[in-house]
Amino acid sequence: MMKSWISFLDHTPSALGDLLTLAQRIKRGETDEHRIALAGKTLVMVFFNPSLRTRTSFEAAMGRAGGTAICLSVGGDAWMIETRDGVRMDGACAEHIREAAPVLGRYGDFVAVRTFAGMKDAAEDSRDVVIRGFEQLTGKPVINMESASEHPCQGLADWLTMREKLGETRGRRFVLSWAPHIKPLPMAVPHSALMAAAAAGMDITIAHPAGYGLNPRFIEAASQWSRAVGGSVRVESNQDACRDADIVYAKSWGAARHYGDAAVQQAELAALADWMITPAHLGPRTHLMHCLPVRRDVEVAADALDDPRCIVVDQAENRLWAQLAILTRLAGR
Repeated sequence: MMKSWISFLDHTPSALGDLLTLAQRIKRGETDEHRIALAGKTLVMVFFNPSLRTRTSFEAAMGRAGGTAICLSVGGDAWMIETRDGVRMDGACAEHIREAAPVLGRYGDFVAVRTFAGMKDAAEDSRDVVIRGFEQLTGKPVINMESASEHPCQGLADWLTMREKLGETRGRRFVLSWAPHIKPLPMAVPHSALMAAAAAGMDITIAHPAGYGLNPRFIEAASQWSRAVGGSVRVESNQDACRDADIVYAKSWGAARHYGDAAVQQAELAALADWMITPAHLGPRTHLMHCLPVRRDVEVAADALDDPRCIVVDQAENRLWAQLAILTRLAGR
């Protein structure tokens, strides 16, 4: 039984594979486990940041299974929440996590939280203090709807999508390609995409400009998983591997060395505009993935997104099925 859904690193590739199989069975209509598990249950979602797919897919999942979803937008329809200890609360925050989290745990059967990286201190973002704080205080299963360092719901949906498109994923070629943006973004999605591909046994290339390395903890974990299940991980400073790939996963992320200096980071991003993914990066059998939202003609060229090889809508749909499986297991089924 899963206690919470916080990090891919809390699980084994085998356990994640079993969860993926459940998602497939739910999607195909082969099981009613999710309805049995979730009927009459309540999911409370807390968003510190905006959402389109995450909120909608979780609400749809609970509705399909006969449950209820409550959505709170921090600083919008809910009070601002202070997450640090030892702080005199004479500013914008009216709530503290030490009261808010356990109260929400009393109302819901699950509490899901979305919070982005602060992009000021790489070490602090790596500790995922907000999501871990909710995990410690709610008294109920906590779901990571994207945190400072991971997006495991997206990662599981990505793996489901790759399994559907490729069949056997072991030994297939996966390229996680850095892409430009107008501002520095967190590393949560690339970390989870990397771990999903590693658990799937794929031969992984991480392509990024010099200085844009991911957190070494995830590189090492992905390398260990890959070795265990027959895959590999390498890092390149060019996009040459894209055309021979089965999957090209485009995603932007900021450079850890520029955390806290947005002006320098933005200037460097502008100089790296030629990393944008175009149809020329795709081979005839390549599938193009991106977690969405995507900035057309900045991260990915519009004609690449409109190409039949692009499967971003399939990815987005699979958030629903992956999350139904997660919720089902958290309910004890």
